[in-house]
Amino acid sequence: MRQYIGLLLVVLVASLTSCRNDFDFETSSGGLEFSKDTVYLDTVFTNIGSSTYTLKVYNRSDKNISIPSIRLNKGQASKYRLMVDGIPGKEFSNIEMLAKDSMFVFIEVTEDVANVNPTDFLYTDFIEFNSTSGMQKVELVTLIQDAYFIYPSRTPNGNGGFDYEEINLGDNENPIPIRASILNENDPINGNELIWNNSKPYVIYGYAVVPPTKTLTIEEGARIHFHADSGIIVANDASLFVDGKPSTTDALEKEVIFEGDRLEPDFSEVPGQWGTIWLTNGSHSNVLYNLTIKNAVIGLYVNGNDGTNSVNATLNNVQIYNCSNIGLYATTGFVDGKNVVINNCGEASFIGSFGGSYEFTHCTFANYWPTPNQTCVVLDDYEGQTEFELVKANFNNCIIYGSSNLGISHKKKGNIFNFKYTNCLLKFVDTNNQFANDPLYNFSDNSIFENCLRASNSNQNKPDFLAPNDNKLIIGSDSAAKGTAKISFSTFPDILDKDRPELGLTTTDIGAYNFIIFE
Repeated sequence: MRQYIGLLLVVLVASLTSCRNDFDFETSSGGLEFSKDTVYLDTVFTNIGSSTYTLKVYNRSDKNISIPSIRLNKGQASKYRLMVDGIPGKEFSNIEMLAKDSMFVFIEVTEDVANVNPTDFLYTDFIEFNSTSGMQKVELVTLIQDAYFIYPSRTPNGNGGFDYEEINLGDNENPIPIRASILNENDPINGNELIWNNSKPYVIYGYAVVPPTKTLTIEEGARIHFHADSGIIVANDASLFVDGKPSTTDALEKEVIFEGDRLEPDFSEVPGQWGTIWLTNGSHSNVLYNLTIKNAVIGLYVNGNDGTNSVNATLNNVQIYNCSNIGLYATTGFVDGKNVVINNCGEASFIGSFGGSYEFTHCTFANYWPTPNQTCVVLDDYEGQTEFELVKANFNNCIIYGSSNLGISHKKKGNIFNFKYTNCLLKFVDTNNQFANDPLYNFSDNSIFENCLRASNSNQNKPDFLAPNDNKLIIGSDSAAKGTAKISFSTFPDILDKDRPELGLTTTDIGAYNFIIFE
C-alpha cells in the first residue's frame, strides 16, 4: 500500500512540475515576427474612421514569453487605436504569448485623424513591441482626404435622441420619409452647395436634394462619394448639370465620378453600395457629360418628364457599372444618349418602362452580371394606356450584348410601341424558337431591325470586348462591330474622344468605342 502511495506522490509532483513549466513566461528578448512590416490603412475622409485592419504577431520560439509593452509610438495622442488580446487601447503591458503561438492585433484610424495637422496628406505612426534587447516596430500609414460633407441636419427630440431632416416621397395618406438634405446656396459650412467643384471630394449622407427652380452644377474632375442609402434627388422644376470633360490620362482628371464612400480596394467594384441619382417627374434640362457612375443600386433613375416633348435627360459619354439592380432606369422618360456604356447590372443595363421616348446613338449596352437571368435592354408600355405609349426607342450603331442569351426584351400591351434598331450588333439566342413567330423579334423586318448583326449563337457576331467582366468594353480586331456602323450617325468622337471615322478610314465602328489594337 505504501508503494502505491509513494508512486502516486511521484506522479502528482511530476504533473505539478510539468504544469508549472507549461505556463511559465519569460520576458521577451525580441525575435517576434510579423505578417507585415508596414500596415497601409486605406484612404479615409476627414471625420470618418477607417475599416479595421489586422496584423498577426508570431512567437516562433520554444518558450512562453511576456512582452513588456506594446504601444503606439505617439501614445494616447495617436489617431490610431488598437485591440490586443481582445482589449482596446493604445498602450498595453505584459502581453503573454505561448511558445509557437500567434496573436492578432487589430488596427483602425479614429475619425478625427485630420485634425492633427490639416495640411498633412499622410498620417503615420508605428506600433512598438518592446523587449529586454530593444524594440521592434511595425509602421502604420494612412492617406487622408479632406472633403465636403453633405448630410441631413438633426435636432434633439427631447427623448435622448435626434430627429433628422427628411423629405416625403409619398403623399399625406401614404408617407415615405427618407433622410435628406436640401442643398443650400448659403450653407454656413460648405458655402454654395449647388456648385460642386474639384478642390476636394464630396461625401453624401442621405439624399442631397436639388430644390425646385435650382440647378446643381458639378464641375469637371469632381469626385462624389455616397454613403449607404444615399444619392441625389433632382426635384420637380429643378435640374442637374454634370460638366465633365474628356481626360487625357489614366487618372481621369477631368471626368466626374460618382461612387461609394468605401475607398478600400476590396470595395472598388462592389455593387449596391449606395442608392441612385434620381431625376424626378418634372425635372428638366438634365445634362450629364463625361460621367462615370459605379456601384449603385440603380445608377440613374429618370422618372417621368416635364410634360413637354423636350428631352429631360441628355447623356453624353456616360458610363454606368456594377449596379445591383438597373444601370439606367427610365419610366416615361425622354432620354437622348450618345456614347453611353453600361455593364454588370443585376436586372438590366437599360429599362425603358411605362413608355417614353428614347434615342441612343453609338452606345454599348452590355451585361456580364454573373447570373443567367439579367438582360441588356428592356422596353415596355406597362398595361398599354395612352399615357404610357412608347413614342419611340431608336438605337443607332449600338452594341447590345451580354453573357445571357437574350439581349433585348420587348413587352407590348397597347397600340403605340415604336422602336427601331439601326446597324446594331444584337445578341438574341432563341434556343427553343419561342419567339420565332413574335413580330417584336422579327429580325428580317427591315423597318424595325435595319441592317443589324444578330448573334443567334455564342460563336456568331462576337463584339470581341477587351475584358467585359472588368468593364473594359473596347472592341478588338475580331469584333463584328468593326467597320459596320452607319456612318451618317457617326458625327461625333467616340467615348475616348477619338474621331469617327479615324483619319484615312471611310468606315466607322458600332458601339461607344472605336476599334483599337489590344496591347
